[in-house]
Amino acid sequence: MITLIQQGGIVGIVMWMILAAGIMALVVFLERLFHVHRAQIKSDDFVRGICNIVGRRNIKEALSICDETPGPVARIVRAAIQHRGQDRRLIVQAVDDAAVTEIARMERRFGVLATVAQLAPLLGLLGTVLGMIQTAMEIEQKTPLIQAGDLAGGIWLALITTAAGLCVAILSYAGYNLLVTKVDGIVLDMERSAGEILGFFTSSALFSSDASSH
Repeated sequence: MITLIQQGGIVGIVMWMILAAGIMALVVFLERLFHVHRAQIKSDDFVRGICNIVGRRNIKEALSICDETPGPVARIVRAAIQHRGQDRRLIVQAVDDAAVTEIARMERRFGVLATVAQLAPLLGLLGTVLGMIQTAMEIEQKTPLIQAGDLAGGIWLALITTAAGLCVAILSYAGYNLLVTKVDGIVLDMERSAGEILGFFTSSALFSSDASSH
């Protein structure tokens, strides 16, 4: 197949482009999947543990645990701890800012998968059209001595580009949706954890504590 692609001229170039796009999408998907997987923690247990530590006024330990824990939940909890003792509106703003930053970090390079999913079928169709044009030119040049075997390779390569483009697009789109689903789950954990930590500071004496204890 590689030899046939190399002999395919401009159609072969399109096929290489599809393969390169597929490899790029695979690399991005695996890297993002690893990153999102690390971001998933048991948020309920984490927040309860942090509240217990902060309740003992051991702020440094709480911040240290947040720094050592991967994922956005730890980041938004850290932001809330750093702004404890301030007006609730300011704490909420700090948590929201941290959440926006973390969501953007998790969704980084998702656009690559979406772009490949959209462009791969078009590249496949382009390869097929170019292949059929190339085949038609061969028919014109070799008529009336044209044989079916002379055209089989060109037609097969032209059609395989569409199949390859569709395969890359399907896998890229499936990978994109899988990552989006995982991120949505983490966002729900972030919202729940933010509500718990804000409720803790609001209902405890620490909410009105001296900000100098940061």
